[in-house]
Amino acid sequence: MSKKKDFEPLIVGFLCNWCSYTGADLAGTARIKYPTSIKIVRVMCTGMVDPSYVVKAFKEGADGVLISGCHPGECHYVEGNVKTMRREPLLANLLEQLGIERERFKLMWASASEGEKFAKAVQEMTDILKPMGPLNLGGGKKIG
Repeated sequence: MSKKKDFEPLIVGFLCNWCSYTGADLAGTARIKYPTSIKIVRVMCTGMVDPSYVVKAFKEGADGVLISGCHPGECHYVEGNVKTMRREPLLANLLEQLGIERERFKLMWASASEGEKFAKAVQEMTDILKPMGPLNLGGGKKIG
């Protein structure tokens, strides 16, 4: 059996406390199935996710990074998600310059009531990352 078939990607998810984290919790309590490939980091707002956190996640062994927050216009901190939306293309370009494929990074919006949407995004990202195989960046240290 090939290594890629056995490969289970590690996704680091930076989730906004007010919407996406609650949506992920809803997915769990509603027993919506999604891969266990995601390790969630709860942040108060996606606007607080410094691009260096994303780079560090990849450097420490993540195969993919998902940032998820409140829908634009619904941020509990007024414009935090707008800041994230503006930062996203710049961060995607930086990652590509570092040799990290664009498909390994995703930004999405999910409200507290969208547990199914969150679960679907994790499944889709896992399905994309599996055939790509592991990202070998930095010292190969794995986040656990």
